[in-house]
Amino acid sequence: MQFQGTKEYVATDDLKVAVNAAVTLERPLLVKGEPGTGKTELAKQVAGALGLRMIEWNVKSTTRAQQGLYEYDAVSRLRDSQLGDARVNDVKNYIRKGKLWEAFEAGEKVVLLIDEIDKADIEFPNDLLQELDKMEFHVYETGEMVKAKHRPIMIITSNNEKELPDAFLRRCFFHYIRFPDAQTMKKIVEVHHPGIKDSLLTAALTQFYEIRETQGLKKKPSTSEVIDWLKLLLAEDLSPEDIARDGADALPKLHGALLKNEQDVHLFERLAFMARGRR
Repeated sequence: MQFQGTKEYVATDDLKVAVNAAVTLERPLLVKGEPGTGKTELAKQVAGALGLRMIEWNVKSTTRAQQGLYEYDAVSRLRDSQLGDARVNDVKNYIRKGKLWEAFEAGEKVVLLIDEIDKADIEFPNDLLQELDKMEFHVYETGEMVKAKHRPIMIITSNNEKELPDAFLRRCFFHYIRFPDAQTMKKIVEVHHPGIKDSLLTAALTQFYEIRETQGLKKKPSTSEVIDWLKLLLAEDLSPEDIARDGADALPKLHGALLKNEQDVHLFERLAFMARGRR
């Protein structure tokens, strides 16, 4: 199995190497990078390119590692026992399988995405060490051992909101998706907006990277946001001259697609005010 990117996803050479190395080593691929750099989409594209089914586990701040294995619904069993339901005689009726169990029992190799692992409690990654190593876990209520029939391709994403434990990192192959340079970004845009005029694309990307490099910016616009911005520019049929900025108007056209908080909007308004004052 070799991942070479897809028509819908521009993968750099080092990202292809990382994916294929993780597959060869049979280790989880831990992918970090700015929000909007295509970490989640990578798992979908790997699954599509290799012809595998994808199982997605979206992690939240309240997610516990045990939920990925299974959950035992003791409350429902107690209620059913009070009602005289015959289902209570088999504890398996109250075991809810998690995403890891689903991936382990699959009859074929699958891609398992554990998305935004850094959102959960710091102990969450440590609680999965045994399962990542041995690809098995014990179900205490039934006494059964669940083992992976086929070791899944695991892709784990993180937005770097918190540090992950060293013991967990040792079990992963790591890759950081750097923010695309202008040439790579042009290829990405071409996938989403084929045939876009080069003059408009060059003007828009020049402005986009200038905005990202503005000192004091709280949230830099991401790849997904520039894609949305260009969609709006095309819908409004704007020309490179239409989107040009000067000192008196530092805010970009349709800036709501790029600037996502009032602090950054005020920053560009202040820059415009200062530019007018120097005239």
